[in-house]
Amino acid sequence: MLARLGALLSLWLAVLVTGAAGMGAASAEPLQAADGSIELRHGTITTSVDGITRTGPIELSYHWDRQHRGRPGLASFDLPFTLAAAPATPWGIFIPRVGNVFEVQLNGALLQVYGDMSVGNDADYAKAPIYVPVPGHLLTAGENHLQIRLRADSARRAGLSRVVVGPATPVRTELFESAYAWRFTGSVLLTAFSLIVGSIALALWLTQVDTGAVGRQRRDGIYFWAALAEFCWAVRVADGVIAEPPLPWVPWGVLMAACYAGWAASAMMFCYHLAGWARNPRLQWLRWPLAVVVAGTVVASALALHREQPVWLTGWLAVEIVIIGVFVGGFVVATVRNPSTERMLVAIAALVTVAFGMRDWLVIRLSDAYGETTWVRYSSIFFGIALLLIVLRRFHAVSTQARGWVAALAERVAQRERELALTYAELEQVARDQARTHERERILRDMHDGVGSHISSAIRQLQSGQTSSEELLRTLRDSLDQLKLSIDSIHLPPGDVGALLAALRYRLEPRLMAAGIEFEWAVEEVEPVQLLDAHAMRQLQFLLFEAISNVLQHAQASVLRIEADMQGDTVRLRVIDNGRGFDASQVPRALWERAGAIGARLAVESRPGRTVVQLAFG
Repeated sequence: MLARLGALLSLWLAVLVTGAAGMGAASAEPLQAADGSIELRHGTITTSVDGITRTGPIELSYHWDRQHRGRPGLASFDLPFTLAAAPATPWGIFIPRVGNVFEVQLNGALLQVYGDMSVGNDADYAKAPIYVPVPGHLLTAGENHLQIRLRADSARRAGLSRVVVGPATPVRTELFESAYAWRFTGSVLLTAFSLIVGSIALALWLTQVDTGAVGRQRRDGIYFWAALAEFCWAVRVADGVIAEPPLPWVPWGVLMAACYAGWAASAMMFCYHLAGWARNPRLQWLRWPLAVVVAGTVVASALALHREQPVWLTGWLAVEIVIIGVFVGGFVVATVRNPSTERMLVAIAALVTVAFGMRDWLVIRLSDAYGETTWVRYSSIFFGIALLLIVLRRFHAVSTQARGWVAALAERVAQRERELALTYAELEQVARDQARTHERERILRDMHDGVGSHISSAIRQLQSGQTSSEELLRTLRDSLDQLKLSIDSIHLPPGDVGALLAALRYRLEPRLMAAGIEFEWAVEEVEPVQLLDAHAMRQLQFLLFEAISNVLQHAQASVLRIEADMQGDTVRLRVIDNGRGFDASQVPRALWERAGAIGARLAVESRPGRTVVQLAFG
């Protein structure tokens, strides 16, 4: 089976070489088509190479590097043709390939100049087909002479293909525009396609990051090599539309050769990852021949261009094709053993590309044919499509898997949220129960500390037998007032000092009147105090009650005034009486402790006729 395939391949290559080399072996006379156009194939040529000038007959096409072993020089082609009558319509000249720089003359008149004939290794106009319009008056009945003078640079595919002259409409629309679309427009489209595929692959490589088991972030190499292959090929194909390179010829030529090799090596690295060889430590050595392909191409192209000997690059390209061919053969075998749609696509594209690369090497580098276009330029699109399909398929698979993970994670998060909601509800219930328990404990504690202590005092007073009924009644009234205030405190909003004062007035004003004390109320609207929670409100209530109770019991006052106002952001409360006063340095300890507990600033001033207990918040 392999022997038959080898024989068929050899026959196919032989046909390619024979067909390319045999072009132009027909009649020696200009060939005139039915539309009146004439194909010019014969004439005379004058060449100047290394100071030696020669003149002789020529049969087009003329491949400069094959004829002069890559040496640069000048050439002048004289291509005669005969017309039965002077044409009445405009004519045109179609040249599929000519270069590197040249000028076109007809019957001694200069028609067009492409580049500077006096400067070598500069522009290169052999990359695109040429159309030169011909004014009708320049053509005469009888013999006419088309002269094409060119300057040929080494290893830049200089020369002249067969030339067609004829009526402008068929020559331009049927010949030139078709060739231009394939070579120039096709190069632009291929460049754009490669840039798009490369950008997609690069974006995926940058964004698709996998965190391994050890916590290291890892990107999929298959995307990187796909991007690098397409970017290298985009630069290489773009050269087909750049007549004047931005770099000098030698660096530019080396760069183009390196991009060609970089494309081939990157595409093979794509296959390397696709076949799963990257995960096999025993196959790691396969990367080194591909590195040799790139390095060898750079060296060989530099030698070929610097020494003006294209044979260096021609020979190395043969080695490169063998290396790539062996690699592709191994990939095909691996694909047959473990087939998949992705691998089959790439294997077919790789086989076609290698076959076209061999054809290009034989036709472009070895045969005398000139004017041929590389086939790899167009076969690479199949490889690009295969890369794009695989990249998109893999991205779709990863996205599907990621969506599955996201859905599973969302379900787990929802389950956790439901569990947390239940737990939170349970905690809220426990918190409410605890709050009620704490509130009960606080009320009991307040009753014990306030009401209980007053009742205990009343009991001791009765037991002593030395207390008057008036003192005992005052103690019991204090106990009752404090009990009422404790009950009121349950419903007080946190921080609402105004409501607290109103409750205090409601409970104590009747007692003050009964004691013959005039009560003055000077309470303005005040802002809520944020730091006063329920417990602090109770402490403030005790503090104010104790201050008022002291007035009732000890001050012998006739007027009690309560004030509340705002000074900026500060809430200020005052309990003022006109009693006998006391030593302000001996303020009851309970007042200081309660004031400190609620974050209030306590100030006390006292003299006969005026005692002020002030609290400030904020």
